[in-house]
This record gives sequence, C-alpha cells and structure tokens, in this order.
Amino acid sequence: MARIVMKFGGTSMAGTERIRRVARIVQRQQAAGHEVAVVVSAMAGETNRLVQFADEAQAIHDPAEYDVVVASGEQVTAGLLAMHLQSIGSKARSWLGWQLPVRTDDAHAKARIEGIDSDAVLASMAAGEIAVIPGFRGVSPQGRVTTLGRGGSDTSAVAVAAAVKADRCDIYTDVDGVYTTDPRIVAKAQKLKYVTYEEMLELASVGSKVLQTRSVSLAMKEGVRVQVLSSFIEDDAPAADTIPGTMIVSDEELEGIEMERQLITGIAADKNEAKITLTRIADRPGAVAQIFGPLAAANINVDMIIQNIAKDKGETDVTFTVPGADLARTQALLEAQKEAIGYYRMIADSKVAKISVVGVGMKSHAGVAATMFRSLADRGINIQAISTSEIKVSVLIDEDETELAVRVLHSAYELDAKDEAA
Repeated sequence: MARIVMKFGGTSMAGTERIRRVARIVQRQQAAGHEVAVVVSAMAGETNRLVQFADEAQAIHDPAEYDVVVASGEQVTAGLLAMHLQSIGSKARSWLGWQLPVRTDDAHAKARIEGIDSDAVLASMAAGEIAVIPGFRGVSPQGRVTTLGRGGSDTSAVAVAAAVKADRCDIYTDVDGVYTTDPRIVAKAQKLKYVTYEEMLELASVGSKVLQTRSVSLAMKEGVRVQVLSSFIEDDAPAADTIPGTMIVSDEELEGIEMERQLITGIAADKNEAKITLTRIADRPGAVAQIFGPLAAANINVDMIIQNIAKDKGETDVTFTVPGADLARTQALLEAQKEAIGYYRMIADSKVAKISVVGVGMKSHAGVAATMFRSLADRGINIQAISTSEIKVSVLIDEDETELAVRVLHSAYELDAKDEAA
C-alpha cells in the first residue's frame, strides 16, 4: 500500500463529465489499497474569468481581495469532486484553507508556501477517507487567503505530498508524459520513462509546459517523486501505477535504474522571448550595472546577455533577452534611464525564439554545443545569442525558424523514435 497525492489540472476538471471521470480514476487508486489525497485546479478558463471580474471591479485592486476572488475557482472544483466521489460510494471530503492550513507568506498573488499542518488530513486518510484539496491557495500569517501565482496548483500538490510524506505525487495533465520534444513539432518524439529533477527544472524553465518550474524546484528540495500522467484515458484503463507515464526522480535513483544515461534528454522551444540591443554604451566599470539594476528592481528576468568587444571610441553594444510579456515595460524603464546609461539607440525584436538542448549527460561528454551549432549552421539557421549551464545549451534564433530548428536538433542528437520494423 502506498500514500499517493493526485493532482488534476483545469482541463481535467472542465465540467461535470470530466469531474466524474476524475472521480473514477481516484476511486480506482483507493480500491488498489492506497491512501489518497487529491489536489485540484479550477475549471479550465475559470481563473481568467475571475481575474477579469476583479479587473472590472477595481483597476488597481487590493491584492488581498483579489486573492479572495481568484481563489474561489478551486473551492468549487474541490467540493464538486468530493460530491462525485461520494455519489459512487467513496468516503471523501474537501479540505479548505482553514481546515488544512497551507501556511504562506503574505505576498498576495505570488505567495510562497512556508509549511502545511497535515495531522488532521493524515488521520482522515488513514481512516479510508479521500482528501480533496483546492490547489493554488493558502493562508497568510494574518489569516487572509493567498494565491501562489499561475500554475500554483502543481506547487500545492508537491507541497502536500511532502507534508504527508507521500510515496509519490501523480500530476494528471492533458499529456501522457514528458517527451524528448513537443510531439506536435516532431512526430517521432519519444516519451521518457524517467527524467531527473535537474533536467525537468531546466526543461520547464526554457519552454516545456508539462510542469510548473516552482513545483519541480520544490520536488527536488523535498525529494518528492513526481509522476506525469494523462487523465484522458478510457474508463476501463488499468490503475495509474501500470500506465506508462514519466517519473521525475533524483540523479541517485536514476543511476540505480539506468546504468548508461543518454546524452540529451530533450529539446525545448520558447517563443515568449524578446531581444533588446543598446548601442554605443561607454565601456567603463558600472555601465552594465546601470542597465540591469533597474530591471532587477522591477522584477524583470534577464536571460541571455552578450556584450560586444569595445570599439575604438571606448564604446560597446549590449544585447540581452527578457520575457516577451515584459518587453514594453523594459523599454519604458530603459528609456527613462537613457541619460544615466548613456546608450545611443535601443533596438527591440520580439520575433525571436529560444531553442534549448537539455541533458545531464552533458556533464561528462564534450561536443554537445558544437553539434548544436554545426547542425543549425548546416540548415542556414543564424544564432543571435547563446547561454549555457552545466546541463543546458540555449540559442536565440528567428521565430520563423523555430520548428525547423527543433526537428534538426532532435535528429542530430538521435532522439527520433526508431521504426518498429527497423
């Protein structure tokens, strides 16, 4: 018998029929002898609808009241799922924020979890009751409702799994696992049986939308084994334990499973990038700090950075990327700081994409970046910027070449699934 936390996203909870299907999936896990807790998101589109209501009520709204409004979607789905479980003969109840205290800081709309008081819910689960918990929300030190930011239900599920010392956390989504790349771009993309926390964290940060970055970071910190599964399975399908999804585990656990690791785990693409170049900046100490200091103060994340070699007049150009959604705000901040920074011209380009190659195997193998650069060059794809980490190489290219670049690299690293007849 295992203790399992199951998490269902908005598409899985979108309407009565889908909630009824989720109830049957949950019931099968309990029937297999497991203790079960379920974390749910609001119905697909519901949070956006609630945000719109809040915006219409008050242009610059009280953050605490904003959280009261947008957190209500998960309360609805938690209650409905508990009712559906009861209707098919399972003992179940919902646990709201004051009943299962998910303690957070007081940063409304982007709160961080500080701890979960799990004694009561553990006793309930041990007695055979399914705990249904609304994700995305918590309680501040002042006793007010808080929310964790977009994608916060994944983080809620991992935090609950850590608090109840679950054997694993099953994240049910509209995909059936983590693939070597987006199957919509590369038909021969392979589903991965195992991915390390570190690899999943990199993939999530560079465009893979299977799991939310904060949830992976928390799983790695707390050592929670996470399994990605599809909730869109047939009613007569076997229990989730026997359905091949993708397990997110530690390096140590994976080494015990797979003696020989593959070099590259996956290729990710992110079109939500924008490039900015500031020309003719004085090549002197502190010049770059005057660019990035105001951006950091405004919580704008800067990714790739390139500083050209200084020119004869002691001037240089600086190029960097920011999230596409922050482009206008970044331009406004830099325009306001133009005199202090001393640049001549600001050039912005939102038609770019970041392509990333990720794999723990890079730690022990040379030539990964060279293969990437050569493969793209052979197809005439120009690289505009480069950034690296221990297990990742990312390049910035023209947005129109995104799909071609992904296909080229997927083949270059021999990630394409082999034909059955071969």
